[in-house]
Amino acid sequence: MARVLEERSFPVTTLRLLASHRSAGERVNVLGSDYIVQALGPASFEGIDVALFSAGGSVSKEYCPIAARSGAVAIDNSSAWRMDPDVPLVVPEVNPEDVRLHHGIIANPNCSTIQLVVALKPLHDAAGIKRVVCSTYQSVSGAGQKGVDQLRDEIQERTPTSRISAHTLAYNAVFHTIDGMGQGSEEEIKMQRETRRILHLPNLPIAVTCVRVPVLGGHGEAVALEFERALSADDAREILRHTPGIVVMDDPANNVYPSPRGAANTDPVYVGRIRQDTSVANGILLWVVADNLRKGAATNAVQIAELL
Repeated sequence: MARVLEERSFPVTTLRLLASHRSAGERVNVLGSDYIVQALGPASFEGIDVALFSAGGSVSKEYCPIAARSGAVAIDNSSAWRMDPDVPLVVPEVNPEDVRLHHGIIANPNCSTIQLVVALKPLHDAAGIKRVVCSTYQSVSGAGQKGVDQLRDEIQERTPTSRISAHTLAYNAVFHTIDGMGQGSEEEIKMQRETRRILHLPNLPIAVTCVRVPVLGGHGEAVALEFERALSADDAREILRHTPGIVVMDDPANNVYPSPRGAANTDPVYVGRIRQDTSVANGILLWVVADNLRKGAATNAVQIAELL
């Protein structure tokens, strides 16, 4: 987040870096100056305009209201506030107008949801989405440092010191934790609910399967769309090509298509393999890729701050 603030020349007069007591006292260089990390506390947000949160749901539940009462707008990257009807859930390219509805807290969506809705919105505006089927290929960094550590340990044939899955990650594909009630994983349910909320389509039929793959960073999504009206692959390609925040890479015959490695450390949502789905009327197939730590998290949060 600090790096994105720097790269996008966000207007910063005062920057305050907050963390747990464990990290307090560390020195971080941001915007050309050294800052000392301070311990988070009830008075941490006095005089702050915008508070970017990425500290987990329990911290966000407790401290976002404190930040709001102090006069700040809290932009929260956890799942704590995403489905609260009084908290807007915002992707700036998709529903920027919702940012005006905040009461001191704005939620940043799930990383996989963000890249999906950026690709869906312009196509929905053109032809009306009738149904969405999405299968994710999510990198281990989406589960935090533990996921990165487990994969690296396994590739180097070491016993993992931390785990995000009971299964081996290396050379494998695993599911997120599944609820056991037949409803799917928490990640799948999040994508369904958040997509409907951001697009203002509460009854949108959407089927999601979320898979973790042995990739360090960058999420891929295979997306099948059914529309109310006819939409050709060429028209979809042109619409996406002229959509802010999207880069079309779609020449598979010459090996040109998005990949997680290619998206690394960049902010766009990349779309390729755009083609007709002949199994349904008015169907389009897409391959959607983005850096989950940037557009899927930090960059989207900073873009919300820019909207403010």
